[in-house]
Amino acid sequence: MTLPAQAPHDHWGDIDAQAVDSAASHLRDVLHTVVEHGPAHNALVVYDTRSDLARALTEGYRRNLPHGQFIDFDTVAPTEVLAAFRRMQAHDLVVLIQSTNFRLEAFRIRVELFKLGLKVIEHVHLSRMPGAQGAHYIEALAYDSAYYRGVGQALKVRIDAAASARVHGGGEVLVFASALEPAKLNIGHYSGMNNVGGQFPIGEVFTEAQDLEAVNGRVQVHVFGDTAYLVNRPDTPITLVIERGRVVRAIDATPEFDKLLDIITADEGEVWVRELGFGMNRAFTRERRVNDIGTYERMCGIHLSLGAKHGVYQKSGFKRKDARYHVDVFAVTDAVYLDDELVYKDGGWCVA
Repeated sequence: MTLPAQAPHDHWGDIDAQAVDSAASHLRDVLHTVVEHGPAHNALVVYDTRSDLARALTEGYRRNLPHGQFIDFDTVAPTEVLAAFRRMQAHDLVVLIQSTNFRLEAFRIRVELFKLGLKVIEHVHLSRMPGAQGAHYIEALAYDSAYYRGVGQALKVRIDAAASARVHGGGEVLVFASALEPAKLNIGHYSGMNNVGGQFPIGEVFTEAQDLEAVNGRVQVHVFGDTAYLVNRPDTPITLVIERGRVVRAIDATPEFDKLLDIITADEGEVWVRELGFGMNRAFTRERRVNDIGTYERMCGIHLSLGAKHGVYQKSGFKRKDARYHVDVFAVTDAVYLDDELVYKDGGWCVA
């Protein structure tokens, strides 16, 4: 088998050749182990060349998909991209490599591709992660099957059985005095699921309190998603005071965070705390960050969502048309307990 010639080093800008080699290696595991793509099915990669990271990932896929079809989104008409999608057969693979995110009129790309029975790997907002952040992103694509599937499933078992949860961090404690909703997994294992794939990097188990008003206490926030969907890290962690599932006070809040709370309050009347996310991706930490909030969401630790919106868990009293906001905030996390079992310490999950 003859692989395509490697692109010149300067083609990737701030991303060095070693990182591109790592991308190719990690993507090989994603293709073979995660989405189980094989030679019996076709692969289509739609990419752009507007960012170093997009070019590096495209090179990684070229090395792994020598017979795949590659389309530069910026050099063809949208109709040509749509036609290429529709030529694919069920269980074929589509990869989307986007410096921003592709727009195809009313076509919601990933949703519509899933409807066609296609596997999808989506990389979005890559231009938000320049320089060293590109290397962090590539590292986050590494797939440790034993870790994600073993620890991820173990967390789900404990979450689903727990009658309560506690998040400790920075001397504060947030208590979920309620059973939790059945946990959802984003661990690169799609057995029994309708759709195969999604947005990468992966690594998360998430839930929320069955009784949202049973969430009380205080939590320190070291990063939040701002109005531009970027990671915003205040100089001093913001302490949220939460009563009956709502944020009632934000101590040491920055003007940008106050703006966020004001927007949610103006449209929803109050600021609910909903999602309890167990991030698993060890490439992202409190100190090792990327700018894109949707990517950083996988950070190894706890994140919460502010606002009434949650598309997965339906609660009485929350009307879909009125619930507008789902803003990720990241908790200073020293320890996490499910009931009385310690499941997180020293920056990592400690379940078998």
